[in-house]
Amino acid sequence: MSTLVLQGITKVYPGGDVAVDHLDMTVEDGELFVLVGPSGCGKTSVLRMIAGLEEPTSGEIVLDGIRIDQLTSQQRDLAMVFQQGALYPHLTVAQNIGFSLAVSGVDRHTIATRVARVSALLHVEHLLDLKPRRLSGGQAQRVAMGRAIIRDPKLFLMDEPMSNLDAQLRTEARAEVLAIQRRLGTTTVYVTHDQVEAMALGDRIAVLRRGRIVQCGTPMELYDRPVDLFVARFIGSPPMSILRATVVGRPDGLALRLGRTDLPLGDAALARHPRLRTMVGRDIGVGLRAEAVRRDDGGPIVAGVAFTESLGAEQLVHATVDAPGVAPAITGVEAGDAAHGSVLTFVGAHDEVSRWRPLRLAIDIEAAHLFDLDTGLAIPPMK
Repeated sequence: MSTLVLQGITKVYPGGDVAVDHLDMTVEDGELFVLVGPSGCGKTSVLRMIAGLEEPTSGEIVLDGIRIDQLTSQQRDLAMVFQQGALYPHLTVAQNIGFSLAVSGVDRHTIATRVARVSALLHVEHLLDLKPRRLSGGQAQRVAMGRAIIRDPKLFLMDEPMSNLDAQLRTEARAEVLAIQRRLGTTTVYVTHDQVEAMALGDRIAVLRRGRIVQCGTPMELYDRPVDLFVARFIGSPPMSILRATVVGRPDGLALRLGRTDLPLGDAALARHPRLRTMVGRDIGVGLRAEAVRRDDGGPIVAGVAFTESLGAEQLVHATVDAPGVAPAITGVEAGDAAHGSVLTFVGAHDEVSRWRPLRLAIDIEAAHLFDLDTGLAIPPMK
């Protein structure tokens, strides 16, 4: 059982910079666990402390019930794949893959057998006699993975291994990593700044911000139930549109006022968010995924097309509305520029919109995510 537990991990660098702040997390046996977040959030520092390349300022790292933060990196029985493959240029692919076994004194026959098995798993068996300079980026990264796999460690650590690949190779490599991890069943911690990659790979994802885990869960838990504005905007492609709205009382009930448009809150929406009854007159954040917005000639919201992105048969339409936007910032939550309005994104057919004509939109208000702008936290729906 290769279960990894981090308890109260803190990393403070000389000068007082706090990279990781009392972080707790558990990676279950056989799980592919992804750490995701913007640059500087502490994810690579966490990985390097697990690997033994850096020492935590405080806290404990436990693997299979054994505290490993007091062991050297060589004693931890783990393997790491870096952003740069870091292959030895003077060795062949076969020698690179088998290097860790060779320095451990394993006999040549055993090394050759295991290199053959691993190279077949990674589809690089036809490259074994080549030097790294003759490999493509994708091939070099697979060889680097082979060098880690051949050790049969308790734990794999992967630090943005695909960030140097082009878009198509990155998509193919994601599928390969996932297939290999499932086949081997090795517990894996994977670091990336790319939320699309995180969503594609992770059994569970931990979103980091300023050295702390903001939210941890399955990809769909993060997508469907973000805990705050930061996660709401960070997870999902295209990003969630977030507008500033005022909860208003009208003779026919409550509504959300978006710019000059009132969206009535029906019984179902109020049953889902009863707290709104206590928030009349207050501004809140209204988060809308692309699937919650649609073109409707009778819709209440008038919009203009800002720009479109072709997806092939469909396109993403980014439409400006007169409601102010709300954007999460590293230092807190900032209001968008009301004078320039904000953008709603939806998916439409190519012949549905024109850059030169206004259009009307309808919103599924029951699918909206609501946020308290004083705290940035989600207003949780009733279960």
